[in-house]
Amino acid sequence: MRRPVLAGNWKMHGTRAENARLVDALIEASDEARCDVVICPPLVYLWEIGRQLKDSPIGLGAQDVCAEAQGAFTGEVSAAMLKDVGCGYAIVGHSERRQLYREDDALVARKFVAVQGVALVPILCVGETLDERERGVTEEIVARQLDAVLAVAGIAAFARAVVAYEPVWAIGTGKNATPEQAQAVHAFIRARISARDAMIGDGLRLLYGGSVKAANAAELFDQPDVDGGLVGGASLKADEFVRICAAAA
Repeated sequence: MRRPVLAGNWKMHGTRAENARLVDALIEASDEARCDVVICPPLVYLWEIGRQLKDSPIGLGAQDVCAEAQGAFTGEVSAAMLKDVGCGYAIVGHSERRQLYREDDALVARKFVAVQGVALVPILCVGETLDERERGVTEEIVARQLDAVLAVAGIAAFARAVVAYEPVWAIGTGKNATPEQAQAVHAFIRARISARDAMIGDGLRLLYGGSVKAANAAELFDQPDVDGGLVGGASLKADEFVRICAAAA
């Protein structure tokens, strides 16, 4: 049975004081969590939050990573640096990186490989825009995004990865895919990976990301191929995030 995963993506929010209070509340509630919990704060807070999380069951993740190992890349941070400050995970290919910073499938695939190269777990994000959904090409878009990584990393790499389906039209909009819509795409992802390796496909943990909140979490996570969530704004509220964790478990 796949153990549920809840990843909180704080995006560009928070202060040191706010973060400390939020993390304290999450640690206090973590004893009751029956799922893997990961929080992904802004880069500048990783070291401090990592120290606060020490000896807790909560994992630390980065919101992005550089595809290069080292060199003259001003403003970038390598996977090895993320590991050095205590990260166990890194998000790659988030829709905001793809859209706002024009990251293409090839770059996302290189970041995926860079993350695994230092034994971190990549959280690979895939998903379609509203226009693509309305044109009926959701599966085509998701397949293209997955295949770009498969071509570079190989199927075995997905035994050490998490995939998050995030319909772009449902991120930060207050809208979300229906449980049936989420399940359909998650089933497609699992089937595509399973076609390469049935065991890896069956064990792959698939998260839904797109306006996940306590009010809709249980219904989403009840779907057979939804193994947890990549949670945005709701992860900034301790009581809300704890309730989402409970729904995942």
